[in-house]
Amino acid sequence: MVVLTEELADAINENRPIVALESTVISHGLPYPDNWELAKEMEAIVRAHGAVPGTIAVIEGQAKVGLSDDELAKLADGSADVIKISRRDFGAAIARKAYGATTVAATMIVAHKAGIDVFATGGIGGVHRGEGWDVSADLIELSQTPVAVVCAGAKSILDLPRTLEWLETFGVPVVGYGTNEFPSFYTPHSGLTLTERVNTPAEAAAIINAQWDLGLLGGILVTVPIPTDDALAQERIEDDIQQALNEAAQQNISGKETTPFLLQRLVEITGGDSLRANLALLKNNAAVAAQIAVALKPADVSNARRVDFDSTV
Repeated sequence: MVVLTEELADAINENRPIVALESTVISHGLPYPDNWELAKEMEAIVRAHGAVPGTIAVIEGQAKVGLSDDELAKLADGSADVIKISRRDFGAAIARKAYGATTVAATMIVAHKAGIDVFATGGIGGVHRGEGWDVSADLIELSQTPVAVVCAGAKSILDLPRTLEWLETFGVPVVGYGTNEFPSFYTPHSGLTLTERVNTPAEAAAIINAQWDLGLLGGILVTVPIPTDDALAQERIEDDIQQALNEAAQQNISGKETTPFLLQRLVEITGGDSLRANLALLKNNAAVAAQIAVALKPADVSNARRVDFDSTV
């Protein structure tokens, strides 16, 4: 069962625009107190652009949409043992009444179950670099769960050409928002050309609606370049990523510990520049996602659906 706050249940029933927000970036992606401040600021940005924010996490074994300040604080400050949750982890986390931070894949699952169409994140997971074939569950979820994911592309630590090829093969539309290029997270450019570009929230909403109206019920990726003033130099960040990757290999770090390690090492190697870029793109994505969510919702809400919910307030 998905538990919603009364505000979010009312917003769904009234067909108002909502933006889902993930919680892994709070518990595993950023240091405290930057993570706490970002969580509150992203919610405020979504509201400022006319939508209702719904941060998603597992709290004491319940999948929740909309968190209290105390629940956000426990995810952020290290006072609770928070596990990282993807699709495979829900059953164990719920049975053990655990605290869990939802990845892109897990956030998509809960958002869809709650009736939320738009989700803002930083960067999706993808195909990892190297000779192996380590593919993030985020990609599989994008191929099968109908949520529009607004992001700054895939994380730069990944193999971007193979990630984009995977998305194409499995039929996930990748739309550039104000760009013809697949963004490279910390930088606007990757050299990878996209076939679809939109320049406004209304254009993005039209593609999303057309895709789903045809019954093609997978996810849609809307990729937003990091603002130019916040971007890092491409050659410099690539060198820094290679250093972090080498260190991860030397320390035998693998699996779901890889991304948190690499992101933290990049913060250290870049003297905090990667953190500042990460915060900037997350806020920008929240604003764009809210605008798209507003464009998706018609003024006439006579066909608004009713949902059952448990209220947390």
